[in-house]
Amino acid sequence: MSENTPTNSEPQDGAAQGIDAAQQRETAPERPPLPEQSATHAAQNSPAGAAPSAPAGTPEPGTGYAAQAPYTAPTPPTAHTPSPQAPHASYPAPSYGSPAFGTSAFGTQATAVYPAATTATEHAPSAKLGAGKIVGIMVAAALVGGAAGIGGAAAGASFFPQSQTVVSGAPSTVTVNNTASVNQTTAIAAKVVPSVVTISATAGSSGGTGSGVVLTSDGYVVTNTHVVTLDGQTADAKLSVTASDGKVYAATIVGTDPTYDLAVIKLTDASGLTPIEFGDSSKLNVGDATVAVGAPLGLSNTVTTGIVSALNRSIQIASSAAPKGDSQDQTPQQGDGNGSPFQFDFGQGQQQSTAQSSISIAVIQTDAAINPGNSGGALVDGEGKLIGINVAIASAGGSSSSGQSGSIGVGFSIESDIVKRITDDLIKNGTATHGLLGAGVRDAATQEGATTAGAYIADVTSGGAAAAAGLKKGDVVTSFNGVPITNATDLTAQVRALAAGSKATIVYDRGGKTSSAEVTLGQLQQ
Repeated sequence: MSENTPTNSEPQDGAAQGIDAAQQRETAPERPPLPEQSATHAAQNSPAGAAPSAPAGTPEPGTGYAAQAPYTAPTPPTAHTPSPQAPHASYPAPSYGSPAFGTSAFGTQATAVYPAATTATEHAPSAKLGAGKIVGIMVAAALVGGAAGIGGAAAGASFFPQSQTVVSGAPSTVTVNNTASVNQTTAIAAKVVPSVVTISATAGSSGGTGSGVVLTSDGYVVTNTHVVTLDGQTADAKLSVTASDGKVYAATIVGTDPTYDLAVIKLTDASGLTPIEFGDSSKLNVGDATVAVGAPLGLSNTVTTGIVSALNRSIQIASSAAPKGDSQDQTPQQGDGNGSPFQFDFGQGQQQSTAQSSISIAVIQTDAAINPGNSGGALVDGEGKLIGINVAIASAGGSSSSGQSGSIGVGFSIESDIVKRITDDLIKNGTATHGLLGAGVRDAATQEGATTAGAYIADVTSGGAAAAAGLKKGDVVTSFNGVPITNATDLTAQVRALAAGSKATIVYDRGGKTSSAEVTLGQLQQ
């Protein structure tokens, strides 16, 4: 993966050429007329009683070159020494913790504040600033100030040290090479990177890395269960968390939710962290811009871009941490025995153990590059708001046992609306509940004589939620709470996304006739 760092460039416009021409006139001024010639000319052309006019060659006040640098013809004529032109000041970018990173879409202040020059070597910009340069600065200011919908994020941010002016501050280092070339991704990265951390988990001789997203300023962080448990190998891993500014914290597990592969940890003695801003994942469109931030292969503060490739997607993933009770309502994995093509994007050093169960989760599909170690990191929208927690990738080989693979442009993130519900429960109670339909389901398209896709009801549990709603064996569920259901995994994922006791509207097909019912979900035993 490569990063493109913006380079310095000078304006190549007519205004800049005008500056050069003015400098040439300043270096080689027009030779003033001799005193006797000036006197004769004035006597011949001035009306009677009029005041003597200025000697020829003297510019009129407020016009031409005189407006920039007044010129008085010397007598007798002498060589003109051009006045030195102060170099343009190099403006360091504001640090992430500065007031410059404020509102508009992102915070509380709409314009960037640049620090004043503090050393003798930094000079104010020359008054002879060309129109092209002014336009460039105005464009940069507009982007920083929120005219492009980016809010108070820094212009021209780069996460690689350069020889140009660098400002170090909480929580990261930003380099500005060319303020005229900033873009939306730069501003999004500047906002989101402070809210993403790198997590290292160790237990005995085992270990691995992943990512996390800051929920509160005092150190609550969301990540994946498979990151902090080493895919179910331990419930008591030693956690070390590195923030984007390089500070390292110890952390403890607040609660895990293996059914949706989410976990909350708490950093020890943390304060002043930058919480992520949640977006509404239910309002996304296919094609919306996405940015993934995390630590693939332990490479902290990595930023990749893409789009929303698909919505209302559900995947089934083998998980050693999945609770035994999760087999209820769970359809067996389809295929030839090689397992699901989807796998957790295990971080550096971490390997997937042999899983005895699997989970079904509702996800956003994105082509933003997600690689091993991005697990638990952020997927954000074009405003830098959290729309998902990165959780899994697809492998081209079709088997998670064939080894880790890199991004093939098919990555998955748990929807932020689900993340919000579950993390709130984990912080408050240490656990989260999940809905139970009380029916065994299969892919309808695989059934003999199938005429529609959906979730086929293979059996109904007596006294369960499905039975109470009037569902029967042979019904095909095609919609759940307005979300299209195309297979058994879709239905299981949507049921699990809701808390126990939630009410939902279910649409089903029975004998070619479409009906609907309201169901009150039971509670999954974990």
